[in-house]
Parts: sequence; C-alpha cells; structure tokens
Amino acid sequence: MTARTNDWPGVRPEVVAEVVAGLSARLQKRLDGAAAKLAERPVAREGDEWRVEVDEETVLVLHAPGGVVAGQDGVRCGCLLAPACVHRAAAVTLCPLAEATSEAETEAEQPTVPTGSTAPTGTTEAAQAPQEQATPLTAPELAAARHLHRAAAAVLAAGVSGAGAVAQAELLRAAHRARLAGLYRPAAAAVTVVTRVRAARSGAPDHRLADLVAGLRELLGLTAALTAGEDVGEVPVAELRGTARQSYREEGGLRLYGLFAEPVLTATHSGAVAWGVDADGRLSTLGEVMPHDDAAAAAPQAVGAGNRTVRLGDAALSHREFSRAGLAVQGATRSAAGRLGAGAGVRAVRAAGVAWTAEPAARLWSEPAAAQVARALAAQDLPYEGRPAGSDLLFLDVTVLGPAPSGPGGAPQLLARCAEDGPVVALRAAHEHPELPFRANLALLATAPGLRARVIGRLERADRPELRLLAIGSPPEGPDPQGSGPLALTADRAGRVNLGLERLQTADLAAPEPVPEPAPEPARETASAASPDAVPGTTPADGSGLPAPYGPPVHVLGRRVEQTVTTGRHALGPSEATAAADRGLLRAAGLSTAAVLLDGLRAAAANQRRDVFGRIVADDHDAFANAWLAAAWYTEELATALCSAAWSGEG
Repeated sequence: MTARTNDWPGVRPEVVAEVVAGLSARLQKRLDGAAAKLAERPVAREGDEWRVEVDEETVLVLHAPGGVVAGQDGVRCGCLLAPACVHRAAAVTLCPLAEATSEAETEAEQPTVPTGSTAPTGTTEAAQAPQEQATPLTAPELAAARHLHRAAAAVLAAGVSGAGAVAQAELLRAAHRARLAGLYRPAAAAVTVVTRVRAARSGAPDHRLADLVAGLRELLGLTAALTAGEDVGEVPVAELRGTARQSYREEGGLRLYGLFAEPVLTATHSGAVAWGVDADGRLSTLGEVMPHDDAAAAAPQAVGAGNRTVRLGDAALSHREFSRAGLAVQGATRSAAGRLGAGAGVRAVRAAGVAWTAEPAARLWSEPAAAQVARALAAQDLPYEGRPAGSDLLFLDVTVLGPAPSGPGGAPQLLARCAEDGPVVALRAAHEHPELPFRANLALLATAPGLRARVIGRLERADRPELRLLAIGSPPEGPDPQGSGPLALTADRAGRVNLGLERLQTADLAAPEPVPEPAPEPARETASAASPDAVPGTTPADGSGLPAPYGPPVHVLGRRVEQTVTTGRHALGPSEATAAADRGLLRAAGLSTAAVLLDGLRAAAANQRRDVFGRIVADDHDAFANAWLAAAWYTEELATALCSAAWSGEG
C-alpha cells in the first residue's frame, strides 16, 4: 500500500553538499525556484522509498532505509539530465537534515534533545583520546577551519533572505570537511546553522531568530578561534575541536530518585526525557527521543513517549512512573552531560522514590535563587555536550501572584514570588506547542493566586526574572503568612505534576485566600557593577516585578545584530541619519562600547572593494564577520549581566 504524505525523509548533510555540487552553475541559479515547485508536489511513501511525480513523465525516488538518505545513490531521477539534474538537488534541499550516526552506536545511545532547543548534530566515530586532542592544529585541520569560516561568513553576509540552497550546501560541504579533519564541534555547529536557516526561510513555527543568531555566533566564534593559530585565548584546543560522540564512564552502583519528566519536541525529533537525582545530588537523564517524519503527529508522540518503558536493564516502569519512583542500578555508565548509558552490562530494577521535600531531592531547593542563576549562566559558556546535567534548571519555592501581561509573541505568563521576600518571577510555558499541556496548565495556575508550590523550570535569560515552567509540586509544610494553601494532589501523583505530560485539574488546586497586590518597591539601582556600560538608576522595577518601560537602550545594538542575520550585510546601509540616531542613543545612556562596536559593524559592512568599472568585488567577508562577531558577543555578555542583576535584586 502506498501512503500519500507531504513529509520528506531525512538526509545526511554531506549528501546535500555532494548533490548540489554536481550541478552546473546555470542549474544552481535555478535551484531555489525548483525546490519551491517540488515542495508543492505530493510525496508517496512505500516502505523505504519516497516517490514524487515531478511531471507526467518524470518520477523522483528517494531510497531512505530507516528514514534517512545516506548516499547520493539513494536519490534517483528519471529525467534526461540525471544524475546532474536540478530535481535531485531540489529534493535533498527539501529533506530535513539527519544526524550522523556510526554503525557502532546502538539505538539505546541515540542523543537526547532538551525541550525547546536544537542539539548540535553529528555523532559518528569513537571519541578522540585526550592526548590526541591536546595537540596543536594540523595543516588539514587549519585548512578545514578556514574553509568553514569563509562559508559561515558568506551565509552571514547574505542573510536569511540571500542564503539559498547553494550557500547552505557550501556550508554543509565545509562542515563535512571539518568533520573528516576531526573538528567535530564546529562541524556540528554548522549543521545546526543550516537547519535554522532553513526553518527561517520556510517560516517554520519553531523558528526563533535568537536561536539562529546564537548558532552563527557560536560557529564563527569557534572558527575564528581555530584559525587564529596557536593563540586561542583561554579555551583549550581540545574543547574547540569537540568529540565525535559522548563518552561514558563507569559509575558502578547507583541509586536514583525520580524528579520529573518532560516531553521533547523539535523540528526533527520527539520523545520524552526523565530526570533523576542520586544521593550526591547529581542529576541524570533517561531519554526516549527518536526522529519523526510527521510534524502533525509529533506532539502526541512526545506526550505518549512519557508512557514508554525506560530502557535501562530490567526496569519495568515508564518515564512518567520513574519521575515519582526510583531505580537501583548496577554497572551504571554516565556521560559528562548526565546521560545514563543503556549497555548490555547495565542492570536496573525499580525502587522507591522520594518526595521533593525529602533528601536528596530537597537539597536542590536549598540553594539560593541567585546562586542557581549564576550556575546556569556560567554553564552557557561550555560546549553543549559538556554541560552538566540540569545546569540550566532552577528549583524554586514560589507563591503564585496571578497572570501577567503577555510576553514576547503574545505568550501567556504567570507572576510568582520566590520564597517570602525573593524576586518576582514571570513563569512561562516551557514549550509553546498548543498540543502540549504546558500552556493549558499555566492558564489554570493563573486562576489560583496565593497558591504555594515548588517548581522546576529552565532559566530564560532576560532583563527580568523569567522561568520556563516544567514541573510543579507541593511545598514543605509550614505556616503561611497569607493564609494560602499548597497543591491538593491525589496520593498517586506523589506530590508533583509533570506539566508537559500531564494536565492539572481544578480539584488539584487548593482554594487560597486572595492575595493583596504587592506594595510598590522603591526604584533600585541597576547592576552597574555587572556591566561597565550599565547606567545607575535607569532600570527601576515596579511592584509587579516587571521592568520599567524605559531603561538602557541595550536593544539598539542587538537589533542591528539580528537585522544583519535576517537581511544580510546590506541591511546596514549607508544611512547616516540612522547611524547618528543609534550612536547618540547609546552614548547618551553611557553605552559607549556598544556605540563603538556598532560604528565598526557599519564601517565593515560598507567597506567593499570595487573594480575599475565600479562593480563590487567579491571578498571573503572576513572583516565584516569579525565585526559582527564582536558586536554579537558584546550583546550576549551584556544580556547575561542584566539577567544576573535582575535575579540578584540589583536591577
């Protein structure tokens, strides 16, 4: 039976690069238009083959065992120009990029992807030995890094609007070369950038401009450091190289207590991840995340994955059950990022769980909020695969205040106060997909002002305290000065709710007394110590915890950084009036460094050589990419400083 669908199989990045490189220059100019036409054609799947009728006489066939096209011979076209035809190139351009996996990598070791984020793709051979990683860059590595830097700079200079299939394929070709040379981290970052550029160009609902800016910043930062020669600053060369796959170390016996479980939903993967804590307070994860080929069914699959059995030894419990129970593991293996291995030598059986108010789980809530935020912000500087498990998670005791004005994009928000005199935090849904329970649960919580609860969430870096809510539970027993109550959960829920996998009911909420409006707080000085450009007294907070409407114009430089990514190098045109306005606004607020960086970015954008006829001569965009990278890193560090100041009460 043949199934009709509009979904395409995955494709290895190097296949895209090879197929597009086989086109003539004339056909490469037609590639984007051909891909747009092919996207309108229905796709029929039969087993491991996807068929597309290009026209009445031409059929395109993609052979994708396991849902992934692994080689050029997996794309066949019946037209006269095949194999150097535009149809094959258009097809691989439409296919989502698949992660690279090795034959030695078992299904149980597939990478997990945190909610709301895109993990760096690419895991093939065994990790390099530490002594090999410590050596300086070889000539092939340096050449590959330079190729990758030029390709990334070209994508930045073109912007999303100009980075078509050919520019993307060139970046993928450079990424493949870098991977073969052993530069795994830059290669994975390049594939991530191409994935996000595609999402931006197609208007995918999960596209976020901030994610694309972060991807380009990381990629250009890595390649700039690698091509700088031996002087790469404080970052070790081994960290810049990265590893092909995560390594696991022996842990022996391990007693785990479940904390919570969350759905995972990205453009290419869906599933669930369960979190546990051991007696030493370390967090570990157990994941069930697999590629999906149907975006419409991905959200229900992610929720349903919470009911799948944990693949660890003989454990006979689901991810949702583990979030309220425990595991006794023998022969455990664990990665640096906290993932538990599921090798043949691992033995695991179900054990008793523990309440969030008892040790060792209660230890997670004992750390002050400001210290947790500092830990989460510091972890952002580490490679994705090397970040400690749960480094971006916050564990807070809060009292619900009520709904807040809508956040970015009209997203619903809920205000809550940490502890008794802590900061007011805006709680947001961990994932905005309407078929996940996050938003519905947040809306129900907004109807219970005064509710006391323990929460787990991911830090949202902003100039005010924000948290993406993942789980909620009953707080420790004790006197409540406002007469409100905790959650009223049934015994089978063990005092907690996984907000992405389960739905709260009205009966789960206690009936607290109304909470009076918080008294206005005096304006506080901003964190001038956190950033040399911060201006004291310019970002007071009102009693609701929301930022004042007028503060330092930190958005001015960030807006130009994002505008460059969207429109390209020509977005910073020679408009002296706009440049003077931006410069004046920044300098008036004391952000002189930002003004200098913005002027440098504009100058680099306009500095293009011309031939004797006045035509622009193509360059490698190196100076422009370096100027953009300096501005992007400045905005990143300033945003981190403002976030830290907001949580510490300094701004």
